[in-house]
Amino acid sequence: MLPLPFLDRVKYIVERQFVKGALFQLLVVGVFIGLISLVGGLLVWPGSDSFGDLGDAVWWAFLRLTDPGYLGDDQGDWRRLVSTLLTITGYVVFMGTLVAILTRSLIARMTDLERGLTPVTLRHHVVVLGWNNRTIPLIQELLASSGRVRRFLALHATRRLRMVVLSEEVSSEQVLSLSSDREIGRRARQIVLRSGTPLQPEALHRVACLDAAAVIVPSGREHGSDSLVSADVRTVKALLSMASQAQYQHRPLPYVVAEIDDIRKQAVVERAYPGPLEVIAGDAVISRLMVQTILHPGLSEVLNELLTARVGNDIYVRSGDIAEGLTLREFARTCPEAIVLGILQDGADGWQVRLNAPSDTPIRDEDRLIILARDYSETQPPADLKTPLDTIERGAMPVLPLTHTGPRHRILMLGWNDRVPALLSEMAGYDSHAFQVDLVSIVPADDRQLAIDRYFGDSQGVRHHQIEADFVVDAELRALEPAGYDCILLLSSDRLASGEEADARTMMGYLQLQEVLADADAQPQVILELSDPDNETLLVTNQSETMVSPMILSHILAQVALRRELRVVLEELFTPGGAEIIFRDFADYDLPTEPDFAALEAAAGRHGETALGVFRTRPDSNGSWVMLNPDRTTPLDLQTGDRLVILGGSAGQTSASADHETREAPV
Repeated sequence: MLPLPFLDRVKYIVERQFVKGALFQLLVVGVFIGLISLVGGLLVWPGSDSFGDLGDAVWWAFLRLTDPGYLGDDQGDWRRLVSTLLTITGYVVFMGTLVAILTRSLIARMTDLERGLTPVTLRHHVVVLGWNNRTIPLIQELLASSGRVRRFLALHATRRLRMVVLSEEVSSEQVLSLSSDREIGRRARQIVLRSGTPLQPEALHRVACLDAAAVIVPSGREHGSDSLVSADVRTVKALLSMASQAQYQHRPLPYVVAEIDDIRKQAVVERAYPGPLEVIAGDAVISRLMVQTILHPGLSEVLNELLTARVGNDIYVRSGDIAEGLTLREFARTCPEAIVLGILQDGADGWQVRLNAPSDTPIRDEDRLIILARDYSETQPPADLKTPLDTIERGAMPVLPLTHTGPRHRILMLGWNDRVPALLSEMAGYDSHAFQVDLVSIVPADDRQLAIDRYFGDSQGVRHHQIEADFVVDAELRALEPAGYDCILLLSSDRLASGEEADARTMMGYLQLQEVLADADAQPQVILELSDPDNETLLVTNQSETMVSPMILSHILAQVALRRELRVVLEELFTPGGAEIIFRDFADYDLPTEPDFAALEAAAGRHGETALGVFRTRPDSNGSWVMLNPDRTTPLDLQTGDRLVILGGSAGQTSASADHETREAPV
């Protein structure tokens, strides 16, 4: 019974050495080589005159063990037998085991390096905490914002934009996704990937959060996840970890832009992080844009230009020092490629947004200008400007009330996600409108109603009715009689395994809906929500209004990271009351027979509004319905059915749409 425990003990000791790493593994193999050489020397040393001592015999055995070339030099049967055994053992132990250990160690080391476990040594970089369907659009936005990036780099005294992305698992697929993206391409080398999650304090150290110029925390909501650790919980934990590390190291906190899924958690997130912080509530943002699109059919075309990285116009915020001492009227005359939307003024309670501000408003150095332009360089007066634009006079109060569809809206909502309660809450914010919503999903009605009741609590929400049905089934969709609704929303589900699967179901439902509505006399407005940016171009016959939520949220996160004041501008623009983007019939203005955009600007200014462009009744050769910020001298060539894109209302004033409702034809 004694040998077995002894062998077990030996194997246990060897095992414990092998698990300690390559160095200890090599040490164990070295001991075995020494023992084999000693045994080989002892076998050939007795009775041999060719060895001076035992050491020479051991050295002879070691040479045969490590190099088979010595095998032909031996004389005598016994020595040849021992030499052959040593050589064969050398193939197994010396060559096989050593090469395997070294190769495995090298592969493990390279794998660790590829995983991105080494802390970065960057400063003034941009950190993105998380890899999800927001990440690549977010990087695209940052790289595409050349003018804003130059200002951002100058502000932080650095020459090159570097980004560090924290991913739960770094893989070659992610590197390939970055390098193969046509908008990123070679600039993928500016992006560093590191492994870890925002829940790990060492992972935040790994991406050098405290040395970053900006930290972006996109929502990590995963499709089909039932975990109690929600995306908002992870965001709060990451903010607490950063605050704790900064306090421990006596360092200032970086600027953070955090996306949350539930706007009700905003106060908690702000309490968790005492440093500079902007919170983007994803559920509220998308809900606001959807309701605005219901009130203004066709608005999604304008939103997709302003809130994505597409070629077109964007909203910029510039420091007042570029026009200090001028009035808005005087500054607007010097910007032939831009439209001045208003001004930001610093008040006791933060920034006061004044869209459609009077043209005689003076510009101070501490103010911020709100400008619509195609490029950052167009937001300031050109050096070679010879002829200023005509003067636009805008009064303090709007002359015309805002126009909406309605006031009654019958909505069919196909699909379910966690954003639905927020969408209903946003509808409830428009007091002058009555929404009747039918919610259709295969998710049990009791579960959906429970989520809505938890969101609203004791408050009264929008009238809604739960229907259990599968809208991708022709018979069940026809039973809903979708042609009788004013608007149909197809929502992307967050209960499937991935965004691709969710969009596949949504697009199938849309094609089925087209088939059902083919013979309808009046076509309702259809709004399609997608989760994967790559799927937007798949519907070549798309006649709906499409909103890709990740692209819009990525744009807002990126632009707010580069220019913090932009958040309050977007919040003012897309919430009830105040100024908003609307459509007007050109008969509302006293326009000349063949107006150009300069004439439209002057007419809108006389009514206290700002002209943005034209919405065509038919798309152009590029498939675009909207023409924003055209050249001032270009004739508008208005046709029957064309509408004017106008920034109506004024900041801080309640919408007057309740006194002047118009029903616009769905687009």
